[in-house]
Amino acid sequence: MGFVDGHCDPAFQGVREVFEEQFAAGRQVGAAVAVVVGGRPVVDLWGGTADGRTGRLWERDTRCVAFSCTKAVTATAALLLAERGEVDLTAPVTDWWPEFGGQGKDAVTGEHLLSHQTGLPAFARPVTPEEATDPAAMAALLAGQTPEWTPGDGHGYHALTYGWLAGEIVRRNAGVTVGEFVRREFAPDLWIGAPPEVIAQAARLGGRPAPAGGADPVARPKTDDLLHRLAEAYMDPVSRMNRALHNPRTSFNNPLVLAGGWPAAGMLAAPRDLAAFYDRLVRGEILRPDTLADATRTRVDGPDRTLLVNTAFGLGYMRPNVNFRVPGEGRRTAFGHSGAGGSLGLGDPAAGLAFAFIPNLMGDAIGGDLRSFELLKAAYAALG
Repeated sequence: MGFVDGHCDPAFQGVREVFEEQFAAGRQVGAAVAVVVGGRPVVDLWGGTADGRTGRLWERDTRCVAFSCTKAVTATAALLLAERGEVDLTAPVTDWWPEFGGQGKDAVTGEHLLSHQTGLPAFARPVTPEEATDPAAMAALLAGQTPEWTPGDGHGYHALTYGWLAGEIVRRNAGVTVGEFVRREFAPDLWIGAPPEVIAQAARLGGRPAPAGGADPVARPKTDDLLHRLAEAYMDPVSRMNRALHNPRTSFNNPLVLAGGWPAAGMLAAPRDLAAFYDRLVRGEILRPDTLADATRTRVDGPDRTLLVNTAFGLGYMRPNVNFRVPGEGRRTAFGHSGAGGSLGLGDPAAGLAFAFIPNLMGDAIGGDLRSFELLKAAYAALG
């Protein structure tokens, strides 16, 4: 059809067909998808326009904002430090972050930070993009806040604050930012805080608006009443959902944000490199298999105090649920993270599968985005 370039193993031709159909139907502007099976890249496809203003095409090495796919990478950095014995995630955070204590937070653990149980889903005051370039300042703001619910008593999506909470595990125990640690230790091509030359070549986001910092609030709500409540919460400036998703309020085309290294949502990546990260995770090359198995064990599953729908998380990784859609073949063993606009990163140890998809046409935050699910379904189908 002329929309798509790259490599696709003949056994995975179904993935290419779905990808091409999405372009032909006008559901993609620019995007890339990658699949790795047992360490072997079987799909590496890209196509369309990276920048609608200039007409610049999406090329093999084009990177794009992956939004909350970032969270899984940040969590992996924290888990690696715990595996090495440099931090105890089951102990109180105050053991290594004394300033975090008080205001009902003394019993918060690292596991609470990694599983959206801390009760700090939003900043208590407006934060500027300039302020958000300083992780120490962001962490200090959160340390001074009172939780919106008792930590550990339920969970709620920490769309942007997650990065500066979980990221503090890394910053305080490794002495470097999340982005520096990730590139040094296990993923040199994933940019959480990118230099000017990487930002200049990144895809430009456009199309339908989506939340600034997180996964789509809901996919295919079951009732009109739920859809109405979600739409109201998304638009209400004082709702927990709105405050969590939109503070700091900015565009993710803003170079300041991409350079700032927001550890919850600011990663620039090519799907090839994100899929390679999940492949290495699945094959035990980043974390030990027992570490990964424990981290992907579901810690919370049920009504989300921020997003209003059911969500499920291990330690930093989403488990299959309404905003992390996985075909039936992977529902028991797949893990990963979705992101605003339709992006997705996923690993499945049982299938030996790693998958990543990143578009620059933003998906519909309320209605859901099926593009990644369609591609992932085709990938599972190809496994036989």
